[in-house]
Amino acid sequence: MALVSNSNTVGAKLSTAEPTLTGLPPVASKPEGKNGVPHRLTGGALLAHKVLESEKRLLAPGQKIIIVPAGRSNDGSRNHVKIQVGNTSSDSSDGKSTPPRRSTNKLRKSQMARSCTGLRPPSLKSLQNHDGSWASIAVPDLGANPNHIKPLSDVVSVRSLASIGMGSTDGKKLTIRRVPTSPSELLNIANPTTLLDDDDLSSCSSFTGSLSLTNGHYRPKRDHWANKLQFILACVGYSVGIGNLWRFPYLSYKSGGGVFLLPYFLILCVCGIPMLYMELAIGQFTRRGPIGALSQICPLLKGAGLASAVVSFFMSTYYNVIIAYALYYFFTAFRASEPWTDCDNKWNTADCWHPEINKSRPFISQAPAEEFFDRKVLQLSEGLESPEDIRWELAACLFFAWILVYFAIWRSVQSSGRVLYVTATLPFILVVAFLGRSLSLEGAEKGLEYFFKPRWELLFSSKVWVNAVAQNFNSIGIAFGSVISFASYNRYANQILVDTLTVSFINGVMSLIVGVFAFSTIGNIAMEHHTSVENVITDGPGLIFVVYPQAIAKMPFANFWAVLFFFMLLCLGLNSQFAIVEVVVTSLQDGFPHWIKRHLVCREILVLVVCCISFVLGLPNITKGGIYFFQLIDHYAVTNSIIYIALFEVIAVSWLYGVNRLSENVHHMTNRYPSMYFRFCWNIAAPFLIASVCIFNLIDYEPPTYSSNNGLYHYPVWAEAMGVCLTVCILMCVPALAVEVIAKTEGNTFFEKLMKSIKPRLENIEQKNGIHEKVASVTVEGDELKELTTLIECKLSPEIARALKQNHQNTEIVK
Repeated sequence: MALVSNSNTVGAKLSTAEPTLTGLPPVASKPEGKNGVPHRLTGGALLAHKVLESEKRLLAPGQKIIIVPAGRSNDGSRNHVKIQVGNTSSDSSDGKSTPPRRSTNKLRKSQMARSCTGLRPPSLKSLQNHDGSWASIAVPDLGANPNHIKPLSDVVSVRSLASIGMGSTDGKKLTIRRVPTSPSELLNIANPTTLLDDDDLSSCSSFTGSLSLTNGHYRPKRDHWANKLQFILACVGYSVGIGNLWRFPYLSYKSGGGVFLLPYFLILCVCGIPMLYMELAIGQFTRRGPIGALSQICPLLKGAGLASAVVSFFMSTYYNVIIAYALYYFFTAFRASEPWTDCDNKWNTADCWHPEINKSRPFISQAPAEEFFDRKVLQLSEGLESPEDIRWELAACLFFAWILVYFAIWRSVQSSGRVLYVTATLPFILVVAFLGRSLSLEGAEKGLEYFFKPRWELLFSSKVWVNAVAQNFNSIGIAFGSVISFASYNRYANQILVDTLTVSFINGVMSLIVGVFAFSTIGNIAMEHHTSVENVITDGPGLIFVVYPQAIAKMPFANFWAVLFFFMLLCLGLNSQFAIVEVVVTSLQDGFPHWIKRHLVCREILVLVVCCISFVLGLPNITKGGIYFFQLIDHYAVTNSIIYIALFEVIAVSWLYGVNRLSENVHHMTNRYPSMYFRFCWNIAAPFLIASVCIFNLIDYEPPTYSSNNGLYHYPVWAEAMGVCLTVCILMCVPALAVEVIAKTEGNTFFEKLMKSIKPRLENIEQKNGIHEKVASVTVEGDELKELTTLIECKLSPEIARALKQNHQNTEIVK
């Protein structure tokens, strides 16, 4: 009896002329070919394949198929051929195998040729000692004894194998449709309980390695988080970023203090958590970034995914500037005396005020920390009209920040996951430490009273609710694409509900902790300056680099705490920047895989190109007028755009794709349906709430401003017009791609094309008449063949197993 253990990829061509299994024992195969490997079967048997010697040399490492023919070769010995299975290149028209064009395949071929020699076969007796119903076996690893045979688990019945069929082929495209199976069986296929995990075989740093095929394009197979903790740390690290340290306190101040907490947490429960659950679901199910996921879920609105990627790209250009500020302060904090604590420096003016020197002029003077940030770090110009020179000290810090980002994400989640153990855990410890210290500061109770005391008259203000939605989206990362990208690296059966609740809970708690820390510090500064909280708090980076350093300077061992604080800022900023750049890189990989494979070869070069472009585009932010440009891009490209992108996204998923379909997808992955609460939020609450916020955001539009030692700066009309055009260009991605999709969709009328463009295009899972089917596509382009396959293990029915055992006929079980 000949047995085969199939791994994730079959390294050979499939024949379209082969009939399917009819429930009868297969007939004898043709004489064996080279190395004792049987040729394809010729009766009413399973679809088989012929492993050619030339194909063996092309097989990639890390994946294996074990073929054990029961017959004897010409030398009378039984053969056990262990083949490393991976990417092959074939020409379907003439049946000949052609090596891939990359020069790296020469090394691969020589390595694989050596791996196919010197292997000893297991005895037939050892096979017969196992239950005869098992039709597949596996050797644990390459270093194990080849005689050690272990049966695989019971996953798919022979009825499934009987329905393997072929579509027609014209030499360019070959479609294989396999098995109507139950959802539970498909779950086991995606996450088999065997020695071989299909997820484990899909990591590939280079584009010349294992690849998946989607809609005729090449796409690198997804890496995976090493464990769930890395994924949780990535999501939490992104949500609790530097923005939380200034946006949440400032929006609380603008929205009535404690009254802001009520709409914030209400929207978190009604919109934030359900939207996070939805994005995790579509990312994990499609295993794509925002563009690829929405192009499968709803092709008509895939432009929302592109808009998310564009927003993340703009954000990557200026967000690293904050990390550059943190690096500058971090290195400066090692000086014996902190330069932001006194007025004896060359950049200080006559208006510099220190409470120990002069307590009578707080309203007309400036604190040393404020002058250090404006006059030393930024060397602030008069406005956007006069950007002046680049601050080369900041340029060096920005360059160093991009080096940190590059080496953290160049290997995808394999590298960033390890970095997160430090950058995502240490800030939480430090924030709690600073919280305890800030509560002991004199005047802290004044700030806390302002934070928790509600002004109920503002509860019915639309601006309060708009701010609550904006903070939820900015904090959790809704519609930025980061959550979808992170989830695409999950294993297929990962329990996303647990992840959703964990991330949301930690984010909510950390928001409260940050708020208490911020207002305790602000209360101390307000008391010292003999002023109100309103006169101390400010928007933007000034809150971090002006207010907080003043409070830290009054702590014992101030230099030590300052170093820790700015290192915490560095970690928080890097966590967010990892996610932002990952969205851009993942979107490019999903959107242009073939071009990237041909011109950039590997992910490392792609990440380098993205980092270099973002660094160059970020240089205007570190000129003497760069902070004005920073605020303008942040307001129009991110804050204003993201709410409308979220609206398009929720319409695409909840209404056009459908809540019922999404629930089936979640059940298919986790064996658990979403609750009625989540379905209600997806279908009704979230869409209408986001739509209302979009309307009020237009009605209550406020142009951006910037407050500095030069006074309140109002942007010129041309700058506001440029910002509005930037927002429109980002949002135009949605209708532009919708027109393109409709134009390329087949149909006789516009309505027919429109309906087809709404239909999902999921190439890996389809649902037909309540039955899930796994579909694999094989497209041949020139001399290259890529396969999208799934691990299939089988256990024969007792009747067929007995017939096979009695007749000892050769059987070859393949995908």
